[in-house]
Amino acid sequence: MTLLKRTIETVLKDLAGKYPVVTITGPRQSGKTTLCRKVFFHKPYANLESPDVRQFAVDDPRGFLAQYPDGAVLDEIQRAPDLVSYLQPLVDQDQRDSLFILTGSQQFEVSNTINQSLAGRTALVKLLPFSMAEIQTAFVLPGIDRLLYHGFYPRLWDKQLNPTQALGDYYQTYIERDLRQLVAIKDLNLFQRFIQLCAGRIGGLLNVSSLANDTGVSHTTAGNWLSLLEASYIVFQLQPYYRNISKRLVKSPKLYFYDVGLATFLLGIENETQLVRDPLRGSLFENLVVAEALKYRFNQGRRSNLFFYRDSKGNEVDLVLVNGPDLFPIEIKSSMTITRDYFKGLRHFSKIFGNSIPRGSGLVYGGQEGQRRTDVTIVPVYALQDLWDKID
Repeated sequence: MTLLKRTIETVLKDLAGKYPVVTITGPRQSGKTTLCRKVFFHKPYANLESPDVRQFAVDDPRGFLAQYPDGAVLDEIQRAPDLVSYLQPLVDQDQRDSLFILTGSQQFEVSNTINQSLAGRTALVKLLPFSMAEIQTAFVLPGIDRLLYHGFYPRLWDKQLNPTQALGDYYQTYIERDLRQLVAIKDLNLFQRFIQLCAGRIGGLLNVSSLANDTGVSHTTAGNWLSLLEASYIVFQLQPYYRNISKRLVKSPKLYFYDVGLATFLLGIENETQLVRDPLRGSLFENLVVAEALKYRFNQGRRSNLFFYRDSKGNEVDLVLVNGPDLFPIEIKSSMTITRDYFKGLRHFSKIFGNSIPRGSGLVYGGQEGQRRTDVTIVPVYALQDLWDKID
């Protein structure tokens, strides 16, 4: 995997100097292992995916940890979750910071284990696949359609892999390994249909009953499967923003994929030329921008502050960033040409929340040139970092 500098490195080093344990979660192949072995190169490394290493950790946790008096990087900690319970008294007795670095690919399972045993003793960070800003330090970004098709997993960039082949392998590995670790699913064909239907709904309001009906499963099963996809960093939900105002607001979340390339693969798109005609191109573009906003927050060691706005009359803003009392609404359009209609949602939002928008609003589009209009900063998708820096 390429050793280009990850934005989160500085945050990681800082947190390691303040906590005895740092826990890094994120999707498989997002670069967690590479990051840890680069930043904490001086520490011993143990991969709990390895059967013999895992067996030792499970059978004799005290003996296993005794190998590492000065700490270690323990990769894929969810494979030996009970090990975390033995870390607590160890780090409490040692009283040193930067002892153990834990990684995990199943966020709910890892978080639950950590919260039970290491509350107050560990910093929690999330590492997603490459951001556009990270890629631009080492590669020339391709056109938008190629970017949507390719996605952001580091291995695809480092090895210049064919996205259809590589993402197909990634997906199959997820089905055959991660999924079966989390739960036993009787009908994999139905589950695969469910994931593909989720891809067809990116950027749309999440209706679990509709997903269940179209898949041919119960509402409860669909809800459980959705939780599985969230737990393994495949999808996430963007919640609606609302305050106690008179207008009726939509309160259903919207569904997105952590990696837009995987969503594109699941839609059956096999090359970027097919994207030009695909009716979901705009939704995929929106997914890309929302995921980039999420990466920006996570790479700073911060939690998501992302929402969207929609009322019962169809007035909508694609993305609302909340910083304390301040709001920054962003409209997202895949078109290369800016039209008057693009500002409709932003104007409506400004009328309602005008006093909470001190820095104006933003418009991200598929064109090439940035513009500064009254209270609206317009940026091409390739200049997203400039917008994040302005907001921050």
